[in-house]
Amino acid sequence: MQFMLILNETPEEFARRADPAEAGAYWGGWNAFIGAMAQAGVIVKGDGLQGPHTATTLRLRDGKRQVEDGPYADTKEQLGGYFVIEVPDLDAALDWAAQAPSALTASVEVRPVLAMPAPPA
Repeated sequence: MQFMLILNETPEEFARRADPAEAGAYWGGWNAFIGAMAQAGVIVKGDGLQGPHTATTLRLRDGKRQVEDGPYADTKEQLGGYFVIEVPDLDAALDWAAQAPSALTASVEVRPVLAMPAPPA
């Protein structure tokens, strides 16, 4: 089964990415996590995301676009990246999620990937 690990981070963790004094430890933790998943052969796809200040949110209301700078949610955690992994079951996906550095300071949401039906012939 495929599961998406949705990696949330606090603003403080986002700031560690660019702080020369913190970046080594920050990226070291992620590199170890990614390396372990790669070695286990479970990664299907994954990307980190730029900080939430780069987000643009779009809504359609009454047929008109409403575009706002910034993320949609007013929360203390922001989406930092994701991985789609191929593992046997939810328990295995949760085991990988528990190893993500963001699980220590924010959260990791785990969701099954929706298998899209084949288009009609």
